[in-house]
Amino acid sequence: MTERLAAEVVVVGGGPAGLAAASSAAEAGARTLLLDEAARPGGQIWRHRAEPPAAARAWVGRLARSGAAAVGGAAVVDAPRPHELLAEREGRPLRIAFDRLVLATGARELFLPFPGWTLPGVVGAGGAQALLKSGARFDGRRVVVAGSGPLLLAVAAALARDGSRVVGVFEQAPLRRLAAFAAFLLRHPGKILEGLGHAAGTAGVPYRTGAWVRAAEGEGHVERVVVTDGRHAWTWACDVLACGFGLVPNLELACLLGCETAADGLVLDEEQRTTVPDVFAAGELGGIGGVDHALVTGAIAGLGAAGRPVPPALARRRKRERSFAARLARTFSLRGELRGLAGKDTILCRCEDVPLGRIDPEGGARQAKLVTRAGMGPCQGRVCGPALSFLYGFEPGTVRPPLSPVDLTVLEDES
Repeated sequence: MTERLAAEVVVVGGGPAGLAAASSAAEAGARTLLLDEAARPGGQIWRHRAEPPAAARAWVGRLARSGAAAVGGAAVVDAPRPHELLAEREGRPLRIAFDRLVLATGARELFLPFPGWTLPGVVGAGGAQALLKSGARFDGRRVVVAGSGPLLLAVAAALARDGSRVVGVFEQAPLRRLAAFAAFLLRHPGKILEGLGHAAGTAGVPYRTGAWVRAAEGEGHVERVVVTDGRHAWTWACDVLACGFGLVPNLELACLLGCETAADGLVLDEEQRTTVPDVFAAGELGGIGGVDHALVTGAIAGLGAAGRPVPPALARRRKRERSFAARLARTFSLRGELRGLAGKDTILCRCEDVPLGRIDPEGGARQAKLVTRAGMGPCQGRVCGPALSFLYGFEPGTVRPPLSPVDLTVLEDES
């Protein structure tokens, strides 16, 4: 039986951006509903099993006091008609009608293929962090953390606190870019303090810039990694490799709705409106910028969806955080050498077991899908799609419902 809900403002995503958007919209007087796939609000960054982390408590409390309704465990799988969403909750269909919609669907890790990246024990950097927050234990294990972005130090520090033996952290961005970024952070003292905290948590751990994993090796499980700076190579023994190359925004629902995209996410105006009427977006959908960026853009989107103007102070904060996001993207942009890591036999699409050698570099995402089934597995190209965009410049493929695997009974038309 289909459950039906309705609200003036519906927010999809319960991370920092979604929490700020739902709280702001409800406080402005709009009847507001927050939907999230997770059972508890907080998103990936504030994932928790019982009590929310200290940074999240104020926002979770504010949401509760705002009067906004929150529905957890609801995965949006379709937008069957204007101003309506279809979600799956506990195996049953949930239809949600809205007047205005705020998308706060966050981001996911970017994975790039290299020899051995499918070995057991190789996980994403953010994946390792999520496992820790879910109760997994890495204590006593030798861990290499590699890839790109500020997340690497945060993950390494969290693993070290958990009792892991972090044997090395490898950032592909060159030292000169990181030094310039550090100077830029003088305008953001809060972020400097956060970074110093992560650095203190990894004191004594080798940290190399301009270096990246060339291969993971082992018999049935990762046992060592080969790291290079393009001139020399080193082998590091390890039990776990946590490797991620930054984040890519989750644009599937936005694209299904017809929102126009730009190089770093969605095309948005000063009130976080997309190019689709009555649809707003916040957080990583407008550029990867971290928690502060998510909170300010979420607040603006929530106010806009509630029909309220943007206060000048929020507009100034948005401009500042957008500047930070742009600088972040330039600092940790990926080097060209990473395109040459995978060989012809290296698996590209893990869902359909497609090696890179079967992909025509002159084709596109659609041809790759038709010829090799790359992108047609359970993840629907969320892993191999961004990798192919980086490797060959392929444009993202067409987004079709359902947005995630779901029982066919959920998709029955019960209009």
